[in-house]
Amino acid sequence: METSRTTATRTGVAIAYRDSGVRSGPAAHLVPVVLVHGMGGDGGTWDRFMRALVSRGRRVVVLDLRGHGRSARAASYLFEEFGSDVVEVCDNLGLSQVDLVGHSLGGHAASLAAQTRPELVRRLVIEEAPLPLRPGDPEQVFSNRLPSLPELWHATTSLIRHPRAVFAFDRSMTRSALEQFRRPDPLWWDQLPRIEADTLILRGGPGGMVDARRLESAVAAIPRCRVVVFPGGHSIHRDRYDEFEAAAMPFLMESEPN
Repeated sequence: METSRTTATRTGVAIAYRDSGVRSGPAAHLVPVVLVHGMGGDGGTWDRFMRALVSRGRRVVVLDLRGHGRSARAASYLFEEFGSDVVEVCDNLGLSQVDLVGHSLGGHAASLAAQTRPELVRRLVIEEAPLPLRPGDPEQVFSNRLPSLPELWHATTSLIRHPRAVFAFDRSMTRSALEQFRRPDPLWWDQLPRIEADTLILRGGPGGMVDARRLESAVAAIPRCRVVVFPGGHSIHRDRYDEFEAAAMPFLMESEPN
């Protein structure tokens, strides 16, 4: 039976999550799946995929990032803190190994979790997570930049489809998050080879927010990584659900090689 709870991080931030509970029966899978939403959303964006995973014998944990949904607001919204929150939820639930699926900011948080705790993550799915600048890339100025069309479309459709999540969102993090994506992050790039998980990156094509050239560099750095490109935009799991499931579900249900 699904339960809704909160757990406190070491920094005192209360993180809300939903847990489908341990599955039983011959189809049950030993490794839980943790789903992490993007900026401005909440765990409700994963409801359909959560049901599909549970029907296939998976235990599923869906969390709300700090400053989102039912989780507490925080004084700081650094990317490494989002990644630490994901790891701490897993630790507090006693999960020794998980499959991580993250969208956008949640995908970046998942990548950080896989870097800092490689042994924790068996499979990693990163959907449309904007990639930080590489060392040597020209720094992008945020203050004078207007939102791109994909960003405006995603924000508008999110408000229509999930108004509760949008109103719960702590908008104070927006500038901080975007500035972190738009400046070089040598440590993130240096630690990509630490990821031990089989990794699947889902890119939304021209309507998405993933830079194709930086993506090539990321794929080259992650030891076991593959990419699927979709014709849609930033929210593949929402706007092209059937195609998303067709790519992500077999990957998550793969058995370890003998």
